[in-house]
Order: sequence, then C-alpha cells, then structure tokens
Amino acid sequence: MLNADKKDYERICTEFGVADLDLILKKLEEKKKRRVQNKCKDGVIPYDEDAMKDHSLKSAGRTKEFHMKGLMQKATGLNEVDEEVNLLNAGLNQMDGEGNVLNTQLNRVDGEGNVLNTHLNRVDGEGNVLNTGMNHVDDEVNFLHTEFKFSNVDFVIKIQEVKALEKEDALFECVLTHPLPRITWMGKGSVLEDGEKYSITVSDHKLIHRLLIKDCKLLDRGIYSAVSGITSCSAWLVVEDPNELASDNEASDSDENEDSTGQIKHSSHSKRGQQPQKGVNGESTGLKEHNECDESEDAAGSVAHSRRKRQGPLIEDTVIDPGVHFICGLSDVSAIINEAAELTCKLSSEDCEGAWFRDGRKISPDDNFTISKDGAIHTLVITRCKEEHSGKYRFEADGRKTEAMINVKDPPRFDPEDLSAFTEPVALKVGHNAIFKLHFVGHEPIKIQWYKEGEELQDDNNTKIEKSGSHSRLLLSRCQRKDTGEIKIKLKNEHGFIEAVSQLIVLDKPTSPLGPVEVMESSATCIEFRWRPPKDDGGSPVISYIMERQQVGRNTWKKKGEIPGVPTYRDVDVEHGRKYCYRVRAVTAEGTSEAMETDDMQAGTLAFPGPPAPPKVVSAYDDCINICWDSPVNRGGSRILGYILEKRKKGSNLWTVVNAMDELIKEKKYAVKDVVAGLEYEFRVTAINLSGAGEFSNPSEFVFARDPKKPPGKVRSLKLTETSYTHLVLTWTKPEEKPGVQDEAKGYFVEIRQAECIEWSRCNPTPIITTSFSVKGLKSMDMYWVRVIATNDGGESDPEELANYVLAMPSPVRPKFTNHKMKSFMVVRAGNSVRITVNFEASPRPDIMWLKDNVPVTKRVTISNSDGSSQLLIPSSERSDSGIYSILVKNFAGQETLSTEVRVTDDPKPPGLVELEENVPGTVTVIWEPSPDEKRDDRLHYTVSKLDSTKRTWTTVADRLFNNKFTVCNIMHGREYNFRVYAKNDMGISAPSESPTWGMEKKKEKFVVSAPTRKDCDLQCAPTFMVPLKLHTAPKGYECYMSCAVKGNPKPRITWYRNHISINTDTNYYISNTCGVCSMSILHVAPKDMGEYTITAENALGRAECSTVLSVRGDSSAHGGGGGSATPGGGPAPAASSFLFLNGRTRYLRSTPPRLIPCSASSSSPRCSLSVLH
Repeated sequence: MLNADKKDYERICTEFGVADLDLILKKLEEKKKRRVQNKCKDGVIPYDEDAMKDHSLKSAGRTKEFHMKGLMQKATGLNEVDEEVNLLNAGLNQMDGEGNVLNTQLNRVDGEGNVLNTHLNRVDGEGNVLNTGMNHVDDEVNFLHTEFKFSNVDFVIKIQEVKALEKEDALFECVLTHPLPRITWMGKGSVLEDGEKYSITVSDHKLIHRLLIKDCKLLDRGIYSAVSGITSCSAWLVVEDPNELASDNEASDSDENEDSTGQIKHSSHSKRGQQPQKGVNGESTGLKEHNECDESEDAAGSVAHSRRKRQGPLIEDTVIDPGVHFICGLSDVSAIINEAAELTCKLSSEDCEGAWFRDGRKISPDDNFTISKDGAIHTLVITRCKEEHSGKYRFEADGRKTEAMINVKDPPRFDPEDLSAFTEPVALKVGHNAIFKLHFVGHEPIKIQWYKEGEELQDDNNTKIEKSGSHSRLLLSRCQRKDTGEIKIKLKNEHGFIEAVSQLIVLDKPTSPLGPVEVMESSATCIEFRWRPPKDDGGSPVISYIMERQQVGRNTWKKKGEIPGVPTYRDVDVEHGRKYCYRVRAVTAEGTSEAMETDDMQAGTLAFPGPPAPPKVVSAYDDCINICWDSPVNRGGSRILGYILEKRKKGSNLWTVVNAMDELIKEKKYAVKDVVAGLEYEFRVTAINLSGAGEFSNPSEFVFARDPKKPPGKVRSLKLTETSYTHLVLTWTKPEEKPGVQDEAKGYFVEIRQAECIEWSRCNPTPIITTSFSVKGLKSMDMYWVRVIATNDGGESDPEELANYVLAMPSPVRPKFTNHKMKSFMVVRAGNSVRITVNFEASPRPDIMWLKDNVPVTKRVTISNSDGSSQLLIPSSERSDSGIYSILVKNFAGQETLSTEVRVTDDPKPPGLVELEENVPGTVTVIWEPSPDEKRDDRLHYTVSKLDSTKRTWTTVADRLFNNKFTVCNIMHGREYNFRVYAKNDMGISAPSESPTWGMEKKKEKFVVSAPTRKDCDLQCAPTFMVPLKLHTAPKGYECYMSCAVKGNPKPRITWYRNHISINTDTNYYISNTCGVCSMSILHVAPKDMGEYTITAENALGRAECSTVLSVRGDSSAHGGGGGSATPGGGPAPAASSFLFLNGRTRYLRSTPPRLIPCSASSSSPRCSLSVLH
C-alpha cells in the first residue's frame, strides 16, 4: 500500500482479507512518517506526498527569468499553469559544516502580478524538525494535485544544443538507463505531439528517444526538454539566418571582448522598471525583463552575451543523485514442487549488501535457501521447493527494495520409464486388443482424458478406460484397421497439464490393387502393362503380386505365378490378334488381397514409336547446318524404318519438312542446305516404324546459318565467394563482346591445379552456361590455383586466373555440438563397454580433449576423432570408471564443452540377516543387515515384500528405502507372515533375503452351509418370433439376405414360402437355421424373386408365422435400401465366373463382412448369431 494509489487501497485490503480499513490507514500514515524521519537522518530532502512537488534550484544568488506556459508533464505529478509565470527569485542557503539547512524560499509572480510563495524549512541533519509549506495566492489559477511517483530511470546521454539553418531539420536525441515506451518532449513550456511539425520516435529496445523538428524557422528557436519521471534534461535549438551570419560574427567578437575584462556588464531596458527584492542572504536582486538579450552565467561567474543565439535563459538540468538503485529488479517465478527456484536482481553498485525477506520475515541461509552475491548481482536459490515456500519475496539494499512472488505448483508429471515405453508404437493384428498404461504424479484432483486421432475416447463396448490417482489404463478391444492412428493421453490439474502421444498400428491384409491399368506395350509377341499399388497395404509392404490371365471368349483362368512387388507385368506368351484380361492380387505378410480385373487387351495392335531426343547442332555455315539425333527409347515394338526432319525459322509458327515422305532419312544425322545466311533456325525429328510415324521430338536449340564465330574474350570480375574443406565456389562476369574481334561466349570451363603441380585439370567436361561454379572433391587444407576459360563455336578464350591461391578450408566457425538428443546420464553394467559419441561443427579443425572429473582421461580409454565427431571408448568398464566425462572442443574461433555422467554398476548383492521385532502391537519392525554393495553404490536402496498366510502372493509394502529397517503396520493376530528384503540399484534387483515366520495360525471352526432345495422348471413353450422379418428392397443382380429369430421348446420345424409355395428344397435359395436364427440368402436378385415371403415355425405346442415383402429395383447402380443387404459398398455382383464347381456341388465365394443379428435372450435361444459365408 505504500507504493499503491489511494484508489486501490480498498481492493488491496479485500485481497488480503483485511476488514478494518480505518486502522490500516492510520498505520499507513505512521509508516510514512517514520520513512520521512529515516530519510532526514540520512541527509536526504524528503518530499511531502500531500503537497505539490517541485524541483529544487541548485544555483545560489542568481537572477533568472523563465517564460513557461502549458502543461508541465501530467505523468510526473507536476501542475498545469495557464497564465504566463515569471520566476522572480530563487534563494537557497548552503549547508554549514554540520549539515544544517536553514531556509529555502521560492517566490513566483504570474502575469497579473500575483505572488506565489513557496518556502521550505529544514533543521539540522539529525532530522528533528521538518516543515514543508507551499502558499498559493492566485484566485484565477487552479492547480491539479497529483501524487509524485519516483522513477529510477535516468539519462545516460542527455540532449545537446543543436544549431540549424533556417528551413533545415533539427534532431534532439537522448539515451535512457532503462527502457521506456515513451517520454514527454517539451518545447518552450508546451508539450509536443507527434505530427507534421514534430516527429517523435523510439528505438526497438526503448532506450533511444528522438525528437525531429522539421523545416526549422526563426520562431522555433528556444529551449527544448526531455522529461522522464522526475528526471529531465534541456538544450537550446539555435536557428540561424544565412543572411545574418556576418553581422552575428561581429556581435560575437564584441561579446568576447567584454568577457575578457572578467566583469559582468549588463544592459537591459524594462517596461516596468526594476523592483528590488531582499534575498535570504541579505543581498539585493531585481526583477528584469529582457526584450532582445539575456544573461547566462558559467561555472566561473562570467557572462557570455549574445543577441542572436540566446532568446531565453538556459535552464540547468535538475539532477537528483539516485544513490544505489536497482538496474534489474525481481520477477515473479512459477516453480515446480521438489525442484529448484531462483530469484535474481542487480544493483547499480557492487559494494552494497542487502537482505532477503519472505512474507516480511528475514531469510537466513540454510538447507532450503542459498544466498549468493556476484558483484552487483544478488541471488536467492530455493534448493527444493515445497508448498510452504510460496509467497512474496523482497530484497532490500540501502533503503531500496524490490519484490516478486514465487508460486510453487504441482502439475501432473509422467514416470519417465513409463513415458519412454508409452511413446513406442504398438503394432498388432486385426481383432487383437491394444493396451496403453501410464503412471503419473501430481496434485489431485487430476483430470484424465484419452484421445484417438484428436477425438476424446469414452467408455463403450470396445473401449475401457481405467483411472486412479497414480495411473491410467486404456484398453481397445478387437481393434480394426481403421483404428490405426495417434493415441494421446492428457492430464490436467489446477497447476498445469501434460500430454503424451503414442501410435497404434493395426495390421490387416491389403486392399486390391488400383486401376485402371496403363498399357506400356501391346505388340504381336508381347503385352506389357502396369497398375497402381493398393490404396491400403494393411500396414505391411507388398511382397509380390499373383497374376492370372483369361483369354476373351473362354471361361477358365490361367495362373501365371507370382511376380516381385513391382506393379508392372510383361506377358510374352501371347498370340497375335488375341484379346486377354488379367487378374492381379497383392500379397503381404498379413495375407492376400482381393483381385483387380483389367480390361481387355489385344496383342498386335498399332504401336507407334516414341519421340527421339532433341536434335543437336554439329556445325553451322552460311549455306549448311549439320545436325544429329538419337533414336527413340520406345520403338513401338517394331524396327525403325527411317526419320522425317522439319525446320522452323525463329519467330515463325510454320514447320516445313526438310525431306519428303518417300525419302526417309536412314541415318541419325543430316546436312540441311536449304537455309538463308544470317537467319536463325530450330529443328525437330520424328521416327517411323511399321505402324507409322510417331511423335515429334522437342525442338533443338536455335542456331544461326553463318560461318563459325571468333573465340570469346577473357571472363571478367573472377572472384571466390565460398570455401570449405572439400569445395569452393567461383563467380564471374561474361566477357565483353567485340564484333569481328571476339564473339559472345556460349559456355565456360573451370580448371584447377594444386600448388605443387604444373598441369591443369578441367572440372567440367562440358561447358556450363552459368557464371558461377562449385568445385568439389578438394583435399582439406591444400592450396589450389583456379582459372576460368570462356568458349563458343569459334573456340576458347585465354584463361582468367585468380590472383592468389585458394586454401581449402571454410570460414572460421566457433565449435558447436549438433547431437542435441545425447543423454546426460548413462548406466553401464560392469564389464560392458562404454561408448560416448559426440558430433560437432567447427572450422578450422579444432583441438579435442576428453576429461573425467576435470582430469584428463587415462590411457585405458580409447579416443577416436574425425572431422565432425569424437568418440570415447572403454572396452571393459569397471566401477572406478564412474564419473563425469567432458569433451572440450577448441579452435581460435572459440571453445565449447559438453558433459555426460557415466555410472558403472552391477546387479546388487542381497542384504544380510533379516530380523523381526514387535515394538507396538499390530506392527512388525523388519531389520536387516546392509548389502555389501551399499558402500560402493550411493543409489542402492531396498524393497520389502510381505506374504500373508491367508494369501498366496507377495505384496510390496515398502520401496526405495535407504535405511536398514522398516515398520510394517496392520499385522493381524492369528496369521503368519513372512518378509523378504531386496537390494536395488540402476542395474537391477538382488536375490531376496527372507525373514523367519512371524505370528501363529488361528484355529478355524467348521462352517456349515445348508443349500435350499431346487424345484424343476418347465421350459416348454410354443413357437414365437422374437425378431420378425423386415421389408427388403434390393437392386437387380445384387444379393439379398433375410433373417429372423424364433424360440420354442421343443425345437420348432421351420418352413419358408414364397407366394405361399414352399422353397425349402429350392437350390436358388440358401436357407439356414442356427440356434433359433433363421436366415435365407438370394445370391442374385431378379424380378422373378419379387413377392411375399413367409416363414412358419411349428412344434407340438403351437404354430407361429411371420411374413415380409421383397421389392426389386431395375437400376443396378443403386445401393440396397431398408434392411436389405446388397453387396457391401454398393458394388456390382460378381460375374458368373465367381462360382466354383467342386464334386458336383455349387459353392459361392465372397468376402462379405460378418453380420451380427440380435435375437432372444431366453434360455432356449442364444443372445446373438453370426452368419459367415465363405
């Protein structure tokens, strides 16, 4: 509340639960008075918070005149004055030798002659009496009272005097000690705003503030100020007229002559005359108005007089020594329970000590708190945070303080081992169960949510979620392929949340390959085609494809065998003119897919050749152009008879044939003589086979019909832009073109040679057209000479060589480690090898040093270094090899260090003798001798298990015990107990040490149970339909499936009728009765199947009947509606070839998903029936 606004007092009291506001206000006033008295004792002038604040004047016995108008900065608590105020007199008596201040008086006179008197009295440095008064005599001026808030912001660089010519811009600039989003700029007593005249800007880091005055005029000259809190700085803006520079220089010379006398010479003319005033020191001062010139005293008391440069007096900066202050204060910290938290602040002085407080109580260093000081930086560290460590922390130094809050939170956290296992993908086959489980800790209650592919899971038939205070378990039953995806668990409490993600992969057989097929070749002797792989491979890659072929017109399919998993097939066993269709099945480790059937493909159809490669120009002359080309890759299944060549002039759309159709070009080159000298041409070619002409090739490059060119000149501006250990990059500018002397370059060759060699080697066998090239394959740290040669049709230019050799090394790079996933802690079984590999980047090649516990490693450790990595190897580790291993990578650009802790251990030995004691009834204290490994392994701990005589399993009653005894509670009399003690460490668990048996077995009495007599129940009943038939509508050619459920005892006899005619013996219907579920399937629905279908159930006790109607739609592309079941997915019914004749019986093969049909839950019929057709 000492630093808060008065309007916030009520809110603060409500927040901290304070009801008596008046009592708090009284204590607050007393606290403020004590603070003022303490400051008086320290020799600091206090500010009265209930009166107007003003800056103190430090100059004594001086006479100044201020012309100020407007607002004097609202943000700092100064007052707004609307009239013109003349500061008449400021007298300040200096302190005597004992530090006593006698009197300070400040008088103000406004424009109408009203006097505003402010006096400030202070008595001796011990602060016995302090009185600050301020009297205002002005009925027309209203002062706005605001509280003065002190700021630690000061000016590092203050604004300086600026001289500018008329119509030029003037810039004021200052630098702050702390970032502020804005400060107040004032000009001649008025607040300046950003606009057309003034431009106010702030740097990105909020430290540099600028004021730009645009298009300066003579009226703009005067004093400008930058105000930040209670601190300000001022400077003059001098606007000079170029026409008056000469006269100004003469006036300046006369002023210097006056200054040389060492006396003050002053002449002024006042309209009101001079009114003498009596100062506090008995000297006479006067009120003066200056029309054209003013006076300004320097440190020695001399006056520099200028009529041009000074339009008003200089205002001395109000400088308040802040003493020791905070450069960086405390910041609020959110800490996690059982982890460390740190508070840090920085003072302006390194010699100042301070104190830390928590909720008003001073903190002393102990096991929980560590206090340190590093120069001007003060640090408080909480080693292991607990809930009681939450609160407000304060640091005080030299009367200054800074506060911050520490909030200790307990967010949910996963067990690291469980989390590592959880993140591993889970792969299983269709129909199996998937289980995900995680342990966690955190402040309860914890909200647990499971997600699959972003959707939250809820308990249902296939999903079971178990939740407890320390773990959660997700069970997905009978997983299907569609369940493949991301599994995520999210834990949330009032302190935060955490997530973990895993992957579920459900394996199944693949879907059928995708069409349509693309025919790659169809000739008289071969058919080659390709297809697309299955859309879903079932989670396993395709191993192979099973091929079958059928000649069109026949009913049999011929197996062609399996081919590798490449979706292409070439069939050479074909007859010219025959048509064939093929079936393709994909095979994976999980099974074989359904077949994909191709369209008919004919052997021996027309197959035109593909396009040849673009023609290349061999040579060009005024009357002839020689070109060549390559034959097409695809010959169309037959030999190439010849080629047709066409040409086109540049800028034309018309292609003309060079050779006639009856004059095919037999060779793959041609001399084109029908050209005009000086014109530019391009060419294209097509191949002809037995089927005809194929596609034209892409056009060649344009070529001029002219005699060979002149060689080009040297390349220009050859320079090196990048280097490394293995490559370098060159750039250059193309050579200058001079007609008749050197022609344009068409390409470039780059050549290099090592410094010790004399032969040049060409880096690019063919010319490059770009003006940059990367030379690769260099030897590290070798020196190379490099040159570039330009070339065209006329030959090669003279080489252009770099002035200096090139050293194969990159630019200096500070060492940096690149394997960010490297473990910082390793556990290794004794006798196994220890291998630490570190990858880094550095240039030039750095020096590498390995340390163990800050000491160089011994010779038994093998170190292997390469360009970007280093490896430490201990072939057979021992317990003494445990420690912190560090690698130091250093070159002249810098150095970096990386550390890893290695712990070498082994399975622990079991504890010693176990004894039992009973100190308190109902409890047993288990005491054991320590394991021999306890002294060598500081992470070794113990686990205690218990066996109750009434149970058959051992239960763990205590874990992670670091002492040698444990008290077990809830021991029941009359039972026998056995205990086991195990030793554990990072490597594993020891054999148990067993205790003697504790307690005696209580005698058991006989327990007699009388079972009630049971009467037989008559379960016989007449037939009834539990699930009746439904109406069915099926498209023509599709399958229709009807079913119902009937009960009865004894088992009823079932009869099916269509239009009152029995169909039980009709082979067109597939009828079944399984445990009361009666079903009938029509494989291919036709219009003749429409009508009324009736089923009757009859036994000795009665008869029941149920009917339905089947409708058939003519549109075979429609899906089955109502309760009907056409082929799944609405696909067409299989062809007639889908029937397979075996032993004279017809069997229908299909892959329809199983159907689940509900039925009665009575004792005479099952709950459900699954009808599967294979």
